[in-house]
Amino acid sequence: MTKKDSLEEWLMNTEDDSLTDKQKKIIEAAIEIFAEKGYAAASTNEIAKKAGVAEGTIFRHYKTKKDLLLSIVAPSMARLIAPFVIKDIYKVLDGKYEKMEDFLHAMLKNRREFLKNNIAIFRILIQEIPFHTELKEQFMEHIAKKIYARFEQIVIHYQEKGEIINIPPLSVIRFVISVFLGFLLARYLVFPDIEWDDEAEDERTIQLIMHGLSSRSAEEKGAD
Repeated sequence: MTKKDSLEEWLMNTEDDSLTDKQKKIIEAAIEIFAEKGYAAASTNEIAKKAGVAEGTIFRHYKTKKDLLLSIVAPSMARLIAPFVIKDIYKVLDGKYEKMEDFLHAMLKNRREFLKNNIAIFRILIQEIPFHTELKEQFMEHIAKKIYARFEQIVIHYQEKGEIINIPPLSVIRFVISVFLGFLLARYLVFPDIEWDDEAEDERTIQLIMHGLSSRSAEEKGAD
């Protein structure tokens, strides 16, 4: 994914007529400051200065900082972010992979590239969704539910092929997401400055997942 394909770049260049130039600047500033400092430590004055507008311009439409977060970032997720994220991840979900392992490699590479180009959005989602019910509901409604339906079909497909254990698809999805998310958080947020062998770490991550989901491992354990 190139820089021009990043969410922030696309968001600022969208032809959505409902957003004025000032609104786009405010959104861009809000994303950057909320990502850098978190919602609690950010101020509307900082956002206004970053956007090059008067603080009153923000409060003309948004009464409080919470209103700003929910009225700018949250609707942007629903109207702009969600279609972008879904379109990008569907590149993998709609692909044809002979083995579950191949699918996981493609998915991890896809999410890594998306995260690298959209680290600010990722920080906001990680930092704020657990503490704002409205954001959590929008994320579930506009992103998670749509991705889950397709992901579930893929899991069932590989279960029917006998590649992975026959447990509820939701359990498989939770396991894969937990491992991927933990790995990507460590790679880009917790330990971004240490030396990483990305290719080797990707392979180890995939093998960890496959070992846990492999139907062969389950059969061998049952034989013991």
